[in-house]
Amino acid sequence: MNRGPFIFLGVFTILSLTWALVINKPIQETGHLSPICDAEQGGRLPIGIKGGAAQGKLVYQEFGCIACHTQQVRVAAGFDLERGWGERQSVARDYLDETPVLIGNSRLGPDLSNVGKRQTDASWHMLHFYNPDITSKGSNMPAMPFLFETREIVGEATSRALKLPAEYAVADGYEVIPSRKAEALVAYMKSLKVTYDLKEAPKSNDVMSEELSVALENAK
Repeated sequence: MNRGPFIFLGVFTILSLTWALVINKPIQETGHLSPICDAEQGGRLPIGIKGGAAQGKLVYQEFGCIACHTQQVRVAAGFDLERGWGERQSVARDYLDETPVLIGNSRLGPDLSNVGKRQTDASWHMLHFYNPDITSKGSNMPAMPFLFETREIVGEATSRALKLPAEYAVADGYEVIPSRKAEALVAYMKSLKVTYDLKEAPKSNDVMSEELSVALENAK
């Protein structure tokens, strides 16, 4: 008896079920999601990126930053909330306005979902890109001096020049100026922050306890 057709049918059935349950089902669920409007949280959610931040996202892609960083706060695996990488887990609705979605799958560096909330100062980001060791001693992130121009000061120093610590200072009479790509990349970093709540993404118990304590204190 030739069992070839039965084996083929069995393999085909298994692959079809795998595609339907593992791949197609999540796609269908995400496809039915839509933004929500919450007046108390500023209107339309999620909040998309625009302007310079959108340009910075292209720079992020160009330099392959996704190879070392994720943009997904996880609860089931790891200690993302304990590390301060977010106040709640990331969910599908957070990525509705993302094209492409840059979730990533490798963490040679920290998750960046909320880096704009953790580090609000643009100068910090500039120094970090110029030389990560300035802001994060022992960082394994490669420096990006090619995003900056070291040039001779003519007249007064430029207001956009980096304020370098003495041990990293360039020669007297010179300054370090960020390029447009550097400025766009920093704008993108500052835009990465989840400042809104979603019902399908409950906050951690620690965060809720802290918010309750603040609310009770304010009510006194």
